[in-house]
Amino acid sequence: MYTYPVDLEPEQIVRWVMAEREAAPNTFRIAVRQTVETREIPIRREIHLGDEDFEDLSEVAVDVTLEITSARGDDGWLLRIVVEDEAGPRLGYRESALPDDQEIDVRSFYRQFIQRGRGTATVVAEIDDSAAERRFRRLLDDITVNRHAGDGKARRA
Repeated sequence: MYTYPVDLEPEQIVRWVMAEREAAPNTFRIAVRQTVETREIPIRREIHLGDEDFEDLSEVAVDVTLEITSARGDDGWLLRIVVEDEAGPRLGYRESALPDDQEIDVRSFYRQFIQRGRGTATVVAEIDDSAAERRFRRLLDDITVNRHAGDGKARRA
């Protein structure tokens, strides 16, 4: 298995996947996972807070991962979009309102992160072998030209 970056915009991929699911709901398996990590804020000279104030603050980072595979699961490829968003400092009492780990749907992922341009998004593919690479390249071609299953041009397996 090898991993490499994909040179397509995350917004283009997610919009295409949402439209494809409407045209052919059983084509892909999609999972979106959101994790929230609370960290201590590093002490820096430019932060002018007292010790008590500083103890009440923490930094929150949100990582959201969208994974797309074929519905069959045996095509040998995985397309992954990861958004890393440092939400910034938070007061301690607000931390409990943020769930550590949760599943979200693809539309929420699109609205909250992709459409708003929140965080830094990266797109990578994991490919098993040369046959999987060919299947994955056909998928990328479909996304690039915005071709869908309902267009009358069925995707070749």
